[in-house]
Amino acid sequence: MSGFRTLLYKEILRFWKVLVQTVGAPVLTSLLYLLIFSHVLEDHVQVYPGVHYTAFLMPGLIMMAILQNAFANSSSSLIQSKITGNIVFVLLPPLSYLEFFLAYLIAALVRGFAVGLGVLLVGLFFTDIEMRHPLWILAFALASGTVFACMGILAGIWANQFDNLAAVQNFIIMPLTFLSGVFFSIHSLSPFWQAVSHFNPVFYMIDGFRYGFFGQGDVDPWLGLAVVMPFVLLLSLLTLAMLKSGYKLRH
Repeated sequence: MSGFRTLLYKEILRFWKVLVQTVGAPVLTSLLYLLIFSHVLEDHVQVYPGVHYTAFLMPGLIMMAILQNAFANSSSSLIQSKITGNIVFVLLPPLSYLEFFLAYLIAALVRGFAVGLGVLLVGLFFTDIEMRHPLWILAFALASGTVFACMGILAGIWANQFDNLAAVQNFIIMPLTFLSGVFFSIHSLSPFWQAVSHFNPVFYMIDGFRYGFFGQGDVDPWLGLAVVMPFVLLLSLLTLAMLKSGYKLRH
């Protein structure tokens, strides 16, 4: 597994050397969301009994940061390597497709968790937040981060240029995350939009993650996990199959 360790080190070092851009900037963006929405809605909205809106907002922002940055790390790494041509230095060594997959996946999770932790630490200056069920927090963070890291690998393999990747981010990633209950509870929506929200897998990711903090959610966390885990399995297998085939990498 020395090749795996080397590739993982390379992938972590790639974003760690520009920490201000890859971690600091997303944390600042989340802080701006927190300041704006909490300032406007703190005295007017209480989603759960005894939970201030700022506290309610925090888990959603943390999970959104984890998901978006897990996707961004794996997808940007692959598209940059393909465009500059240095992907050949990853493909030439005798690395198995499983080692390739795990290195990119773990590096994406590390960046996602680093940004999520940064958002949490900054948010503690603005509100007190509980962690009633840390195992649920960890389970949903790992499962959801894995889904978006796999989506990032798939998008990076498929894309031929940065415009293709931007299209995925703008038309798939952003709508899925922003319309998933980060800033609101779906019970505040009309019945039609509540029904639509139940078809968004990211809703279950964020709601289950939020349940870990407050012990309250819009759906049962076991149902959320039952929805998320098939996506983990399906996307992991699809990513492994594409890496094994060499699609747009070796051909």
